[in-house]
Amino acid sequence: MNDQASRRPSLWLSLIPVIALVGLLVLNVRMFDSADNQVPLAIATAIAAAIAVWGLKMPWEELEKAMFRSIGQAMQAIVILAIVGMLIGAWIQAGVVPALIVWGLDLISPAVFLVTACLVCCVVSLASGSSWTTAGTVGVALMGVGTTMGISPGMVAGAIVSGSYFGDKMSPLSDTTNLAPAMAGSTLMEHIRHMVWTVTPALLLALGAYAVLGLDAHAQDAESMSRVVGVTQALRESFTITPWLLLPPVLVLALVILKKPAIPALFFGTITAVLLGLWLQPQGEAGLVAELKSYFGVLWSGYERAFGSSEAQQAVEGLLSGKGGMKAMMATIAIVFCSLSFGGVMERSGMLGTIANSILSLVRGTGSLVAATIVTCFGTNVLTSDQYMAIVVPGRMFRSAFLKARLHPKNLSRCLEDSGTVTSALVPWNTCGVQMATVLGVSTMAYAPWAILNWACPLVSIAYGFLNISMERISDEDARRREAEG
Repeated sequence: MNDQASRRPSLWLSLIPVIALVGLLVLNVRMFDSADNQVPLAIATAIAAAIAVWGLKMPWEELEKAMFRSIGQAMQAIVILAIVGMLIGAWIQAGVVPALIVWGLDLISPAVFLVTACLVCCVVSLASGSSWTTAGTVGVALMGVGTTMGISPGMVAGAIVSGSYFGDKMSPLSDTTNLAPAMAGSTLMEHIRHMVWTVTPALLLALGAYAVLGLDAHAQDAESMSRVVGVTQALRESFTITPWLLLPPVLVLALVILKKPAIPALFFGTITAVLLGLWLQPQGEAGLVAELKSYFGVLWSGYERAFGSSEAQQAVEGLLSGKGGMKAMMATIAIVFCSLSFGGVMERSGMLGTIANSILSLVRGTGSLVAATIVTCFGTNVLTSDQYMAIVVPGRMFRSAFLKARLHPKNLSRCLEDSGTVTSALVPWNTCGVQMATVLGVSTMAYAPWAILNWACPLVSIAYGFLNISMERISDEDARRREAEG
């Protein structure tokens, strides 16, 4: 038996780290009442590494390199996390977020808020191609609006996540929208057109549900309107509200649409907000040096301010105080490090591939092939905590299987996005789930049931597979040609 074969892990051995991780997460959440999953992930990584070193005879140096490589692939996301923390703090102190909340409260009725929030995020994410940018900018303001109206924070966050991932899935500017067809062997535009089949019913289902949920909010209209008036007045008394405050979000959106890099675009939006804040929101007679010191503190520690003792002022303090800052992102960055270390060990040791191949062995037709792809993408999101790996790994695995079934590659690319992209936000320790929970201030498990588009897309995709709806076929000759091209 050659060395490579001797290192190939069995299914049961490969499942040990997974079972350990699930058990540790349950213990942490249920018995220790903690939402901080860094330690369970670190222990699960140690278990996976121990199996690889002692059970599979792999050198520790290989695993270490795999962990560093996995973390390295997420460095851009980590930097974005830090800058988004600064951006949120600066936008609050400068009055950008308070202004967006005031205008939102003036324009949006509680009865249509969830639908409106979802559609606004659809438009912004479609234009920007980024769910993270959408949630970290307009999403933060929408959370403030919805919470003031008395709507459940989980519902509000779910509507924001649904809308944000619509654009992340459908925009030609999105990195995942470009990555999926590249992995499957289809083209960008045929991929986007094919996704319309699954995303349309998922979005309509989400909007319909939000419309029904809004009826309950409408029933509380009289009660919520008095709260809205009080909060709006308190915000206007505490901040100078002017259209100039639209400049930072408009600049960020314009830069992203123009395909400028996300990091400088977000940083530029942060600096612009600081300059506007120095002009529009003076801190009494403190002087320029003291005001700059205040902004430096906000960029690191987040926004802190006591607004007063009235009910409305206390509500505003709950909305804004303690939000943002690079420091608040450090726990998020730690969980990214831990989760990607686990994913790196699982992939390099071959345990992830063994689990995926076991799923592939169950395929018996078009429906089961689609279901296996969807499940593998979701499982990869759970195990590797990274949506890019949830597209790349299943894309490599199932490309040949789809061609052998004489299915057009765009069917595979659609499956990769229907699960790999959108379910990443439903996993609490995935980088996307962590990001959404952090910027919106709502735990992943609290918003997941209301992120209707995110769990409806994979279900619709599986149903299409079994019902043979929009599963485009290719000829034997085309399949052989594509397989030869790799």
